[in-house]
Amino acid sequence: MIGFEAAIALIASAAGPLETETVPLAEAAGRVLAEPLHARSDVPRRAVAAMDGYAVVDAGTQAGEALRVVGESCAGAGFAGPVAPGEAVRIFTGAPMPEGSDRCIMQEYATREADVVCFNRGYGPAWHVRASGSDFSAGALLLDAGTRLTPRAMVVAAAADVADILVAARPRVAIIGTGDELAAPGEAYQREDAIPESVTFGAAAMVQQAGAALVYRATGIDQLPALEALAAAALDMADLVIVTGGASVGERDFAKPMFAAHGLELLFAKVAIKPGKPVWLGRARGKWVLGLPGNPTSAMVTARLFLLPLLARLQGRRVDDELRWRTLPLATALGAAGSRESFVRAHWDDAGLTALGNQDSGAQGALAVADWLIRCPAGQPALGCGALVSALSF
Repeated sequence: MIGFEAAIALIASAAGPLETETVPLAEAAGRVLAEPLHARSDVPRRAVAAMDGYAVVDAGTQAGEALRVVGESCAGAGFAGPVAPGEAVRIFTGAPMPEGSDRCIMQEYATREADVVCFNRGYGPAWHVRASGSDFSAGALLLDAGTRLTPRAMVVAAAADVADILVAARPRVAIIGTGDELAAPGEAYQREDAIPESVTFGAAAMVQQAGAALVYRATGIDQLPALEALAAAALDMADLVIVTGGASVGERDFAKPMFAAHGLELLFAKVAIKPGKPVWLGRARGKWVLGLPGNPTSAMVTARLFLLPLLARLQGRRVDDELRWRTLPLATALGAAGSRESFVRAHWDDAGLTALGNQDSGAQGALAVADWLIRCPAGQPALGCGALVSALSF
């Protein structure tokens, strides 16, 4: 059994990006860049007005003096000619500044009659001009490899003026839930000894939110030949197989044995954490296999701690991109930690973090309000209200 940091270090070193593919920009949202993205041109390509008003030659303009309006400049349809001292061009926000002009005077300061305009005092000091390249220059690095294309990053990618982008291939993920007691939601009530299978639904949602593709989801009873067949089917179609169920020991725990026939080699078999000690990671037939505990809370905590960093690495990102610990205050006291490093489910409000009253590894209702994990080193003493703790969004 290894510690949490050692397990994460193994994921960081052993897992790497899959293949890459080129996709149209319109299909790139949520994907991860496989190479740096540089600007094709200066933005703006030429100086543009930052306000609606009049483009003028500053040195030839005085408050109260009349200027002749010689044309109009709109975004996408600039004024073709030059502007001389004593002249002005009506201009709109984002329109190119005409040749010779260097200042945009806001329309609020303008009084115009026909083709003559004059300006009231106080139109300075701002010049209301966005210089060429003031946003970024041609060749500038806009987004580095490993960047997830969030809505904000998509704006930047489009501004780079590229039609296609090289991204990491989506990891193909299969999920297998195991256990004789499991029944599909909506059917469990028909069997007295059944419970609704819930863990694979949470894991599937996490997989999809992380940018991976869910290609297979199944449940199997605790019979080794049947589970071996499910494992074979999952390995055929996935880059990563997640298996849920079983415990750390037990003669009916087939989570590891079902992959043994497929050459399972373990990276780690247990992790000294609470909840989730039975979590394990290995490879079979060249594919990653992650074993999550059967208890729902344990499964979701370990998925947050190990699945998301693993999916990050498979898409060319760092494990630290998914393990961003923050220092936050406690809203209530926190009990002492035990002999294993623990991750306490908590809820955040304006007062700080409050540990949930039900920390049972099989609890499900508490997951609806648990939005943070408080990291508690082994042997940590009790902490009072207001103490600062290390926490991870859950």
